[in-house]
Amino acid sequence: MRIRLDPWPIDTLDGQLTLEPFKGLVFNVETDGWHAIAAQAIPARVRQICVVDGKPRMEARLLLEDETGTLSLAGFGAFVVGAVSLCPHGSRQAELREVKAQRVLAYSGDLKLEPTRLSPRNPHTGLLEYAPVTFAGAQLEGAKARVQRLMLDAEQQLSRDLASVMPLDETDQNVLPETLVLQDGPVRVGEAGRAVIGCVKTLHTDYLGADRIGLLGTLKPGERTPILRFTVGDRGDGSSSGREQRFTWYVRLSEPPFYQHPLAGVMRLEMHAPEDVDFVPRAVLDAANLSGTLLGRLASAPHKDARAPQNLIPTAALEQAMSRAMGSQELVTRRIRSHLAREIGAVA
Repeated sequence: MRIRLDPWPIDTLDGQLTLEPFKGLVFNVETDGWHAIAAQAIPARVRQICVVDGKPRMEARLLLEDETGTLSLAGFGAFVVGAVSLCPHGSRQAELREVKAQRVLAYSGDLKLEPTRLSPRNPHTGLLEYAPVTFAGAQLEGAKARVQRLMLDAEQQLSRDLASVMPLDETDQNVLPETLVLQDGPVRVGEAGRAVIGCVKTLHTDYLGADRIGLLGTLKPGERTPILRFTVGDRGDGSSSGREQRFTWYVRLSEPPFYQHPLAGVMRLEMHAPEDVDFVPRAVLDAANLSGTLLGRLASAPHKDARAPQNLIPTAALEQAMSRAMGSQELVTRRIRSHLAREIGAVA
């Protein structure tokens, strides 16, 4: 028996590797062979890479009581999305874009609420305003799920705004977009037709099967697998009709240390696929070909980031900026308590 380590810290929500088998069908679309494909240079036409991410945070769980004494669950929450814009050819410094926090009061029930404003005693600490949003049901985690959904929607909208339009032509040599977006996590419903690559840092689902997954352990840095196609939500029982389809491939960012499992340093990428096509559009193929070179440059190192190399250097910088935008959790909690104390009349 050989023991190898999962590369991610034990205190993260999930490990980097789970490999739950995908129950649906996965199709070859680039080639019938299964072998490593070398990385290619980034074309001069690609002038901007935008790395997009988001961060949600619950700031307080609440219990609301209306005039009739009816109780309902709620929560103060915040979320922020943003991007790092960089030139893949190194002609300018990277810059942060659109990093701005939003706060919400997520609640259930039929109440009509106004925004909750937490005015500071010190005017230099700023105003906190929670816009009311509703969620269905009365689950304890309903408010948290609503904040997460708002963050994902805002992340998706930012990706669409930043990414170039990407035609899905089979042969056009000049369709690779000027702006390519790297979005944390899978691509979302509604992003088709945009140059968005979903960067899935964890390998929780196995799309390859036992006969193919061995290739991942032999990939050299920058190399990728051939492109495959699958249908989102396909459970292998024919119930996924009408769901969106995806192209996907795997890229090795770096060699793992000897004590980590052989899939450490591998990231899965995906892009939208036209329904039931048996070819790879030229723009998708070009994006896959440059992905190894690009991600190899952006990959983080273990001594700088515990989730290296999948947590890209721009992503780590963006996470820090988003945390600053939301402010100190401890100070926000104090503000909420101080506000409630004044509302209840516990302080003068």
